[in-house]
Amino acid sequence: MQRFDRRGFIGAGAGLMTASALPACTQIATTPAQTEGPFYPLGLPLDRDNDLVQVEGRRDSAAGQVLNLGGQVLGTDGKPAAGLRIEIWQCDANGVYHHPGDRRGPADPNFQGFGHTIADGQGGYRFRTIVPVVYPGRTPHIHFKILGADVDPLTTQMYVAGNPENEQDGLYRQLGQASALVTVALEPDGVSGAMRGVFNITLG
Repeated sequence: MQRFDRRGFIGAGAGLMTASALPACTQIATTPAQTEGPFYPLGLPLDRDNDLVQVEGRRDSAAGQVLNLGGQVLGTDGKPAAGLRIEIWQCDANGVYHHPGDRRGPADPNFQGFGHTIADGQGGYRFRTIVPVVYPGRTPHIHFKILGADVDPLTTQMYVAGNPENEQDGLYRQLGQASALVTVALEPDGVSGAMRGVFNITLG
């Protein structure tokens, strides 16, 4: 399967503040860490690329609204962090994770549930997934994990701006003002009803 790399989506510098745009003394606030949660995959799927909507070997696409999601991974000095592994995982459109511990129903077989990619030379990354949905006890979110040889691993969660469930979610409320650093506005992408969003991640 080809990796998702649709032209014109989110380039490494498109709309993003990079080191060249920052004063030398500027320090960017670091992305807050959050819990991994109980549903990180016990075994990674055979198809685990950055397109979670289309599973290799299956004709149908995942249920749910497509989300084209990308951004940059940066250091606190604003410099791109290239070559890092970025993982995401989330529940399907019915609120079910691909995990044996989630007993709320069968997971969508056309949704990959987990994906990964490698940050490019400008720290850029992109995923094709679905807009996250609510499930009992949690507001819509996507789990992220950033890994690399020379960085401390970061696990965090991305939330959707304006979702009324956010303020009812205990983990979201614990963030306080830092919630702004992991809350992403989504907008129509103009491609078959898809949405798009930019989530920039700053490592400590």
